[in-house]
Amino acid sequence: MHVISEPATLASPSRVTKALPGTPPFWPGFLLALAASCITLGIMWDISWHETIGRDTFWTPAHMVIYLGGALGGCVGGWLAIQHTFVASSADRAATVRVFGARAPLGAWIAIWGAAAMLISGPFDNWWHNAYGLDVKIISPPHAVLGLGMFGISFGALVLVLSRQNRLPGSTGSGLFIWVGGMFIVLGAVFVMEYTFPNMQHAAIFYEVCALTFPFRLVALGAAGRTTWPVTRVAAVYSVVECLVIWTLPLFSAQPKLAPIFNPVTHMVPPPFPLLLVLPAIAIDIALRRAGSVTGWKRAGLAVVLGAVFLAVFVPAQWFFAKFLISPLADNWFFVGNRVWSYANRLGIWTTQFWRVNPSSPDASVLTIPAMALCWALAVGGSWLGLLLGGWMRKVQR
Repeated sequence: MHVISEPATLASPSRVTKALPGTPPFWPGFLLALAASCITLGIMWDISWHETIGRDTFWTPAHMVIYLGGALGGCVGGWLAIQHTFVASSADRAATVRVFGARAPLGAWIAIWGAAAMLISGPFDNWWHNAYGLDVKIISPPHAVLGLGMFGISFGALVLVLSRQNRLPGSTGSGLFIWVGGMFIVLGAVFVMEYTFPNMQHAAIFYEVCALTFPFRLVALGAAGRTTWPVTRVAAVYSVVECLVIWTLPLFSAQPKLAPIFNPVTHMVPPPFPLLLVLPAIAIDIALRRAGSVTGWKRAGLAVVLGAVFLAVFVPAQWFFAKFLISPLADNWFFVGNRVWSYANRLGIWTTQFWRVNPSSPDASVLTIPAMALCWALAVGGSWLGLLLGGWMRKVQR
């Protein structure tokens, strides 16, 4: 794989002084970013649809937005493969990856794979619901296949915009990277939403899931970015997108169509308020800036520090913020505290209590010292993998 001749550090901008030959144009990365955005916003709309209306048909508007993103990602990837195989210049062809005789940028191949997985998951999901019932579960076998496809398109978009960023001077081209990186974080948050309700945020399982999910993504994006404060910026995109969704959905009237109805909602149900990821993101940015370029065993040491930094900031911030989110003070349009319950929920005092924190309960998940040690191990492992992936992404140009 062709890489920059002088390796850049985590702390400094690119040393490329002019665009390298074979630099891809802006529009393919923009279209793949649009595809990733459609998928991300569509899946959040679809979850709200399930919680508000129920699953009345496969052909819902939310599903169409999701599969529009998948189709767009596949078409962009397919066109890039056709273009670079048959009509591209020698410089453009040199900046691609060959698969079965065809040539395309690596991000395009990943997006094609993701689109294929999404198309397969559609009929699989429809059959699953017809065979096993209409549920509102986020994690199920067809949703897992769909999630892999979504990951493929979002990661393909990330690789494609990075290959362009890494061939341009300075931090040019970082805007699309920040946006797609934010979508990458949102998508990860969506698929662990069942474990991140405010009522779960005093249980060990919540912090274990967050330690498994977010340090990897945040550190990888921070190591790959060629702009200032990359982790903070992608976390800010995550926060803004999530807030716009939770503030917009309740503006639309809707009623349940699938019995039993225990909570007669009258408007679209929003997801919970976003996690305070921007706070550990700032700390990770500072740690990466001070660490500079690291290799070998020093990378493992940095991962240990980053895992500790993430938990040291995130755990206390989210712990106390969760108390606010389940209190009457959060029952308003801004924090949507009491508006996140679906039509299938029997509302009661349990909605203002923390779950799974009673040690005598069979499903207890108490945040003990061993549980925190597990969280740290997960955060360290994710940070180490993030440093490896981010270091590779910082150099990829194909």
